[in-house]
Amino acid sequence: MSAELERYRDKGLAGGVGFGSKPAVLVVDLILGFTDGSSPLGSDLEAVVAATGRLLEAARRVSAPVLFTTTAYDAGGAEAGVFLAKVPSLAVLERGSRWVELDARLGRRSDEVLVEKQYASAFFGTPLASLLTVARADTLIVAGATTSGCVRATVVDGLQHGLRVIVPEECVGDRSAEAHRANLFDIEGKYGDVVPLAAVLDYLGELGGQG
Repeated sequence: MSAELERYRDKGLAGGVGFGSKPAVLVVDLILGFTDGSSPLGSDLEAVVAATGRLLEAARRVSAPVLFTTTAYDAGGAEAGVFLAKVPSLAVLERGSRWVELDARLGRRSDEVLVEKQYASAFFGTPLASLLTVARADTLIVAGATTSGCVRATVVDGLQHGLRVIVPEECVGDRSAEAHRANLFDIEGKYGDVVPLAAVLDYLGELGGQG
C-alpha cells in the first residue's frame, strides 16, 4: 500500500465496497476506435484486451450478465455536443464505421447486450441502469478504456446507482500512463475497489462452485 493511500485510509477514505452476490460485467468501449493504433483515439491496449478476454471467459462460465458499450455519432457529430469541441477526434466514431465496432477478440455473444452511448459514462442517456436492475445485479465489474475517461465516469455513476463497483486493474487502460495511475488511485480512494484480476477470477470461480 502506498503512503498516500495509507493517509487516505487514516482519514476515513478508501474503504472497500467488496463483492456482492449478483455480478455483471461491463466492458467499456473496447472498440476499434480505441484498440486500433491507426485510429487517432487509439492506444496500446493489447494487454487490456487479453486480460478482459480472461474476465469474460470466467463470467460466461458462471452465466453472469455481460454487457458492452460503444460510442457512436451520426455524421457531423451533433449528438456529441460540446464534447466534440473538447475532443475533436471523437468525430471518427461515426455510426456504421469500423471504428465503432467491438474488438472481435472479445467474442461478443448474441445474448450479450451492446449499449450505444454518446458521452463518457455508460449510464448517461442509456438504458444501462434498467438493464442491470432487470438482471438484479448488485456488483458491477468494469473493464475497458479509457481509465481516465469513460471507465472513471462509469465507475462514479455505478456507485451513484447503488452498485458495488469493482475494477480489475489489468482490464483497464489509457493512452496516458500518468492519467491511468492517477485515476485508479482516485477510484480506489472514493468510488470503487481496484483489485487484481486474479481476485475477480477467484470470486467468479467461487460463485460457480456454489451452483
